[in-house]
Amino acid sequence: MQKQNRSGCRTLVIQSHRQPLPFSWLAQCLDSVKNWAAQRDFDYQFLGDEIFELLPQWVLEKTQSQRVVATDLARLKWLQKCLRAGYQRVVWLDADFLVFAPEKFHLPGESELAENYRLGREVWVQPIDSGKEVPEKHKVYKKVHNAFLLFGQGNSFLDFYTAHAERLLAKVTGNVPPQFIGPKLLTALHNIVQCPVQENAGMLSPWVIRDILSGGGLALDMFHNKSPEPLAGANLSASLPNKRSV
Repeated sequence: MQKQNRSGCRTLVIQSHRQPLPFSWLAQCLDSVKNWAAQRDFDYQFLGDEIFELLPQWVLEKTQSQRVVATDLARLKWLQKCLRAGYQRVVWLDADFLVFAPEKFHLPGESELAENYRLGREVWVQPIDSGKEVPEKHKVYKKVHNAFLLFGQGNSFLDFYTAHAERLLAKVTGNVPPQFIGPKLLTALHNIVQCPVQENAGMLSPWVIRDILSGGGLALDMFHNKSPEPLAGANLSASLPNKRSV
């Protein structure tokens, strides 16, 4: 049963991950999102392998060794489905997204929700020479990501993005890059049309996480300098194929 939150807007929060969870700390991330949703009176839905039920068979076959790509398309299909089911807003948050300041993690009201959708902000900091134990120089890439997605009724972007993600996936041959229809495509579109961004829904690279755990450092300083505003939640990069630096 759908319920209205305090603003009168029916909102659903969706997350997904295979079971059992590969890392125990992911449960803390999931709990942080569930608790935040409950505090806001949002509906909450967790999906396991059923997230792939909306995908064509050819997508599953093409991505059988790269399920992260299939998930990037599947989340869009589920967002579309839930909007068609009558929700006014639907939010996607990756399973490794931690809401650490729930009191500051506000979704925009209807009057300020530009074009009725928002993407997450990625400020990615990495060393120029990652072979050194303590890198002396870092580089910053300012992009958008799909670990946080917000779409409302009547937005024009979700259907466009979904259709072209599926179209590009059908055309590509050989190995599919992990972020091909996710952050890479989103950032390319954003660079052209300047999509609305939820600036406090961020992403932390392993080197920024390491600096946070050690009390500071160059990567964290650069992250602060390039971030448009303080974060209230962030993706923790659990999907990186090489986690040696975490």
